[in-house]
Amino acid sequence: MHILFIISILLVFYTYIGYGILLYFMILVKRVFAPGVPKVFSDEELPTCTLIVAAFNEQDFIEEKINNTLALHYPAGKLQMIFVTDGSTDRTPEIVARYQQIHLMHSSGRKGKIAAVHRVMDRVDTDLVVFTDANTFLNTDALFHLCKHYADERIGGVAGEKKVYADEHADATAGEGIYWKYESKLKEWDSELHTVVGAAGELYSIRRSLYQPVPQESVLDDFMISMRIAEKGYRIRYEPKAFAQETSSANIGEELKRKVRIGAGGIQSVIWLKSVLNPFRDPVLAFQYISHRVLRWTLAPLALIAAYLSNIILVAQPGSEIYDMLFLLQTLFYLMALSGLWLEKKKIRLKILFVPYYFCMMNYAVVAGAYRYFSGKQSVIWEKAIRK
Repeated sequence: MHILFIISILLVFYTYIGYGILLYFMILVKRVFAPGVPKVFSDEELPTCTLIVAAFNEQDFIEEKINNTLALHYPAGKLQMIFVTDGSTDRTPEIVARYQQIHLMHSSGRKGKIAAVHRVMDRVDTDLVVFTDANTFLNTDALFHLCKHYADERIGGVAGEKKVYADEHADATAGEGIYWKYESKLKEWDSELHTVVGAAGELYSIRRSLYQPVPQESVLDDFMISMRIAEKGYRIRYEPKAFAQETSSANIGEELKRKVRIGAGGIQSVIWLKSVLNPFRDPVLAFQYISHRVLRWTLAPLALIAAYLSNIILVAQPGSEIYDMLFLLQTLFYLMALSGLWLEKKKIRLKILFVPYYFCMMNYAVVAGAYRYFSGKQSVIWEKAIRK
């Protein structure tokens, strides 16, 4: 039982804190022994690019998204913009059709986002492709900062930063913003060490020649597309100067719905990308992928449960003072999470409880997502979370 407890605690620590610490020191070593300046394009050298926006029933946001897109800076004649609105039953296609600068692709059938993306990619003939969501808004220089990195032939994709806006009166969904700040720092270090392990669909780009259609039953299509490129030996760069901003989920229920889907997609990705786990193919990629993604989607939630249950047994044994203290700390943490849940239902906001509440919710979502995936209940059709 002692061994189970120690392994569980170390696994949880490494997954959520230890990997970040280790990664940071590896970066410091690399900066000393392998310093270098990234090769980038100038404004005049930028390749041709297509911006793709997949939108489903976004009539409340689509005009604002269009205006944001038209304001993006990129050399004249080198940028194409395609909005695909397959399956939309509201005024989204009608609104997009008003803008001659944007090419509208619409089909009445709804087969899911990845099916729509595949349909669009058959029409794309530019060097690069940028994907972004319909309900996120980019900074005006985002495309330049993404595309400049392709001067380096080793770069197969570039991921932008996701920023989650939460005002000072935010509820527990502000934990999403805190999580993404930490996640963004890990991506920055991953990129500097070797490669980002998976891009977020809010904003990322790839070389058109490296695009590989992923199965239509893909839950996390953006993650799969970018990881297939990394699997080929190319690197995915992270560029924080290109960012997509969105509001947090409308409430914790909407955020949980989104996280459960990601949990299901995470399990699917681990199964489909099992070749990336092979350290003999690309040892650094395997190390990053296991440390940053696989452990979070598989063992870490189980380790949290094992650590608490084994601790209960250990405190019943004589000479367990250290285990008594660890049990009290674990219990206090979970009580803070439960208090956060209770206060959320009462619409009382106490920021000190956001982190434990959101952390526990994330890990619950992984377990729930795994159950949904293995039971065959996870649809590829995105049920979008309502945002503020």
